[in-house]
Formats: sequence, C-alpha cells, structure tokens
Amino acid sequence: MRLFGRRGAREGGRPALSRTGTGVALGEWPRSYEAQVREAFAGNAIAQRAVKLVAESVAAAPIAASVPALATLVAARSGGQALLESAAAQVLLHGNAYVQLLRDGGGGVAALYALRPERVTVELDASGWPTAYVYRVGERRTRLDAEGPRPDVVHIRSFNPVDDHYGMGCLGAAAGAVAVHNAAARWNKALLDNAARPSGALVYDPGDGGALAPDQFERLKAEMEAGFAGAGNAGRPMLLEGGLRWQPLSLSPADMDFVGLKAAAARDIALAFGVPPMLLGLPGDATYANYREANRALWRLTVLPLAETILAALAQGLDGWFEDASLSVDLDRVAALSEDRERLWASVAAAGFLSDEEKRMMVGVGR
Repeated sequence: MRLFGRRGAREGGRPALSRTGTGVALGEWPRSYEAQVREAFAGNAIAQRAVKLVAESVAAAPIAASVPALATLVAARSGGQALLESAAAQVLLHGNAYVQLLRDGGGGVAALYALRPERVTVELDASGWPTAYVYRVGERRTRLDAEGPRPDVVHIRSFNPVDDHYGMGCLGAAAGAVAVHNAAARWNKALLDNAARPSGALVYDPGDGGALAPDQFERLKAEMEAGFAGAGNAGRPMLLEGGLRWQPLSLSPADMDFVGLKAAAARDIALAFGVPPMLLGLPGDATYANYREANRALWRLTVLPLAETILAALAQGLDGWFEDASLSVDLDRVAALSEDRERLWASVAAAGFLSDEEKRMMVGVGR
C-alpha cells in the first residue's frame, strides 16, 4: 500500500496541483492552499462574500429525500458545523470535501462531519484505486475506510483534468485577481495615510541662497508629516517660508487606470467563484438586466450544480444504511426559480395535445 503522489521528494507525498489547487507557477501569488485561503477568503472581501453567497445558498436549498431521516441527517449540525455549507465552501476553495460518517452505538450513522480537506490524503491499492483516506492532525494519523457498502468517509470533489483523485478548487484561478485587488487596497490605504493622495508638492526655489541644508530639509519634512498628513488634517491651511511654493498635482491617467484595474480584478474574482458581479455590488456589470435575473443565474449556473454534486455523493455514501437513498434539491420550493416554474406550468397547461398523465410527468408530479 502506498500513498498517492509519493514520487521523489515532493512535500507531503502529494502532487503540487492537488495540494495547492494549482499546478502552474503563479509568480508572486501565494501557491500553498493555506496561504491562498489567508489572502483570498480571510483577506479579501470580494472572495469571501462570493464563497459565502454560494455556500449559504447551497445550505439553504430545500432538500427532497427518499427517506425523511436522510434529509434530517444531512441538514443537521454536527459539532456546531453546518454540513452543506462547509462542504460547499471546501469544494469551492480546495476542490475537495471529505465527509466523515460518525456512527452510533448500534452501527448506524449518528452524524456527518466535514473534515479539513488539506489534512486528508488518498491511499491507493496496487491498481491505483482509492481504498482509504488518511486524516492527519499534528502527529496523529487516522485511517478512514473508503471501501464497502458502509464507508467511513465520503469524498466530494470538483473536476480536475490533470489528477485522478483530487479535485481542483477555484483559489488558483482567482489568485492573480486577488493579488491585484489586495495590492490596490493596500495602495489606497497608503494614500489615506498620506492625506488621501499626494495633492501637491512643495517646490523650493533657491534663488541666491542655494539648496536647503540637511537640517532644514528634515525640519520641513517633520513639520509636514506632523501638521498635514492624515485624514484629521485635511484642508488645513499651510504657511510657506521664503523660497517655497505649492505645486498642485492632479490625478494622473496611470492612477485612474489603477482604479479601473481594481474594479476589473473584483469582477474576475466573482467570475472565478461563479457569482454574477451584480450580486456583489460591483460596478460596470451589465450582463443581467436586474438583480432578480442575476440571482436566478447564480442558482442555475452555480448553486444547483454544486448542490447536486454534494447531495449525490452523500446519497451514494449513505446507500448502505438507507436502501435506495437519494438526495436532491426540491426545485419546486426554490424561491429564486419560481418564475421559471410558473412558465413551465403555463406552457404545459396550454398543451392540449398532452394527456393529464403526460402533463403531470412533465412538471415532475407523480414520478
């Protein structure tokens, strides 16, 4: 039995792509998963809101289950953790979610708990098929069985074109835009620390007196920083000594391009996580006519595919405890899709060539 990816001296025995969510050189962007989470989710408002918007929508989606107890188990909290929200966020960020099936004293499933994905390694058999998952916390190592009708863990992963066993998250695709957006925020913070922007410059005309002496230059610099820097000193009048004149500075085209670059980076971050920029309050987005259309697109293009992936994987893993287990989103109860449902009902009702049974089948009643 060998750990997947143990080739040469690669750190942790995993390919760079599976460990970081990106297998390409990212220049100055952070390449480890932990560093990308700190920069994006913990340090960038756009990325965090995009992930939360998708993950919370997945958790709020109404669930249809073949067994009522199955829906209760998936919707319940374990250790204060919201399972569906945690799993959705992990798939978005890391590309993988690992849900441990915690058993009760009678051998049934008591609760479901989403593990930290960066702590999990896939263990393969001689043919390259996953047989177990190894979960590491510090020096502690726990082996979770993945085989049989009642596995210990369910692996949910996104598509990865260059890895058979680990999914690819969105952090790598968003890393460049996050770096630009964070750099722009630091730039703006520095401008605020210096009275919002360098609105002008003191120009010294030496005349016959020569250049400023070093002590004169330092005194003038200290007085400027103490009396005119910072938001509290905005608009304060300035008294100039002989030989000094104020030269106002305007916003350069390069500065204006920088502002536009930050807005473009914010839209790229939203795009990487599948969220219409309009829903994040970003300017310059004319893709959708209104907020309602953008919200419907979020559900159709991002929330529903992710929710169905998670629910299908959980149903497959729980099939050993619940016969013919099935989990899906109840589309009839999704408020964002109510208009689509109304149009479907109207078109089916107007189709006189269909029988009542055929109409019921088309709208999903009586299946």
